Amino acid sequence: MSTRRPRRSELATPASSERMCAKAPSSGADLVFLDLEDACAPSVKESARSLAIDALTGQDWGSTLRAVRINGLDTPWCHDDIIEVVTGAREALDVVIVPKVRGARDVWWVDVLLSQLEQKLRLTRRIALEVLIEDAEGLANALEIARASPRLEALIFGAGDLSVSLQARVDGNFDPLGPYPGDFWHFARAQVLTAARATGLAAVDAPFPAYGDPDAYRASAAQAALLGFDGKWAIHPSQVPLANDVFTPTKEEVAAAEDVIARYRRAEAEGTGAIGHDGRLVDAAHIRLATNVLARAAHGAPPKRRTDQTS
Repeated sequence: MSTRRPRRSELATPASSERMCAKAPSSGADLVFLDLEDACAPSVKESARSLAIDALTGQDWGSTLRAVRINGLDTPWCHDDIIEVVTGAREALDVVIVPKVRGARDVWWVDVLLSQLEQKLRLTRRIALEVLIEDAEGLANALEIARASPRLEALIFGAGDLSVSLQARVDGNFDPLGPYPGDFWHFARAQVLTAARATGLAAVDAPFPAYGDPDAYRASAAQAALLGFDGKWAIHPSQVPLANDVFTPTKEEVAAAEDVIARYRRAEAEGTGAIGHDGRLVDAAHIRLATNVLARAAHGAPPKRRTDQTS
């Protein structure tokens, strides 16, 4: 986990809106993606590419990861999305987000095209990939997808389109329309999370359309965080600080993790493999859990300014 770039919050921004693109760098999100897919009407998908390029290259993004979500591979826009944006943005693009991935071949296709462009343009840094698991076939193939490319850095759980694919009966916030025992999305979340953890990738939770209900967003983020997710999408800037807070360990959690590690190491040096602490057994597994907490805390620390800005 310590080698992964922080993804506590990923802010969606319509690539067709100059105003929103101008505000995005100051949102405080770990990653901002300029959306060429669902946030753009068909009539503006092509013109939005140049706006995305201008935003990526013409603004100071600080430490924020700069991403673009392309249109799906089964659309007439995908190919040119990649070619035009990569050619125009070059070193100012960190991540390409691929929607509706159904199998490893979808990831492979984007990987090959990016490799060709990087070689042609003589780029010095490899562009990373994130993929959305938001289709029944993609959910079934999550592990295969996670293993598809060394460019992959994160799997994203997409509840919206998955609802459509599964023919689920949900409302506009992707919550069940009637009583349901337990967490409606637990299996899908666990499937995505397991595939991510098995391959060393970050796991990002689904968007939460009800941006006017911050308490509900926080509760949804907390549920994902407890399960093990690294972060959550934000569809409105107001959701960014909530995600950053939920997915960053508290000072008390960090202090407790440091304390239990220190106690265990002292006992270990004396030849003891397990200790009692606060009425509970502490062994090597607990130390690994505490190490996870410290790794997450490191992700939440104020990052250094970027040194590779493109003018």
